Amino acid sequence: MARDEPKWETYRSFLAVMTQGSLSGAARQLNLTQPTIGRHIDALEADLGLALFSRSQSGLIATQAARELLPHAQAMASAADALVRASSGADAEERGTVRLTASVMVGGEVLPPILTAFREKHPHIAIELVLSDVTADLLRRDADIAVRMLRPRQEALLARKIGRIGLGVHAHRRYLEKHGTPLTLADMAGHAMIGYDKQTAVVQALRKLGMPLKREMFALRTDADLAQLAALRAGFGIGFMQLGIARRDPDLVHILPRLFNFEIEMWLAMHKDLSATRRMRLLFDHLAEGLAAYAATSRAR
Repeated sequence: MARDEPKWETYRSFLAVMTQGSLSGAARQLNLTQPTIGRHIDALEADLGLALFSRSQSGLIATQAARELLPHAQAMASAADALVRASSGADAEERGTVRLTASVMVGGEVLPPILTAFREKHPHIAIELVLSDVTADLLRRDADIAVRMLRPRQEALLARKIGRIGLGVHAHRRYLEKHGTPLTLADMAGHAMIGYDKQTAVVQALRKLGMPLKREMFALRTDADLAQLAALRAGFGIGFMQLGIARRDPDLVHILPRLFNFEIEMWLAMHKDLSATRRMRLLFDHLAEGLAAYAATSRAR
C-alpha cells in the first residue's frame, strides 16, 4: 500500500521540534498550538512509516531516523526560504530581499556602515543579515551572498577576492599602564592573553601562517570574536584583532608589530545563478567596494 506524500508543514514542524527540543517550543517558534505540532509529527511518522521521537518524562528524544532526516529537512527549509526571496522581486527590479552572511566580527564591526550606505541608495531592497562563524552553504542556498575569510572552492560559486586583512596583537592603554608594555617575545610571559576556546577558521589560518597557537596560552578563552574585542576594550589583557578594527580605537595599542604580522584573505561569494538578479548584483558590487576600502585600512604599515 502506497504511503501518502508528506506535506511540507509536517516537515517544518519536525524541524522546529528538532531545533527547540519540545512540542511547546516548536509551537512558540511557528506560532501554532502544541496539539497542532503533535498532529504534524504523528502525520509525518505515519507517512514515512518511521518513529521519529520517543516520549519520556524529560521530553521528546529524537530517534536515529529523526537525526538522519534532519539535514534533508534543513535543506528543504533553505530551499523554501530561497524560493520566498526569489519571488520577492523580479530579476530586473531594485526591490526584494537578499540574505547575507558573514562572521560575527565582520557583521558586527565592519558591515553596518557599508549596509547603511547601500540602504540609502536602494531603499526597496531588504537585507537579511545572518552572523555566524560557521560557513554557510551557498550551494544549498542557506544565504545568497557570503563574506568569507577563506577562499571559496566550489566551482558553482562566483567568488571575488577582496584583499588581505592584517591581524595584530593589541592591548588597551589601561592594561599596559598597569602591567607594562611587552617589547620582546619573552616579555609576553606572565601577561593575560585573550584567545580562542575551540579551533576556529581564523585560528586555522593563523596556524598555516606559522603562528603556534595553543589553547592553554590564554587566560580568557572564547570563540566569540566580539567578546574578545570587548575584553580588549575593557583592559582584560592582550589579544589578536584585525588592524582595521583596532585602529578605530585610539586606546588600543598595537604591540610588537614586526614580530606578530599576519594577514588572512577576505572573499565575497555568491551562487553564479544569482549574478543576473539585479538586487543580488547591486549588493554584491557594493559590498566588494566597501569591503575593499576596509581592507585597505587593515594592512600592516
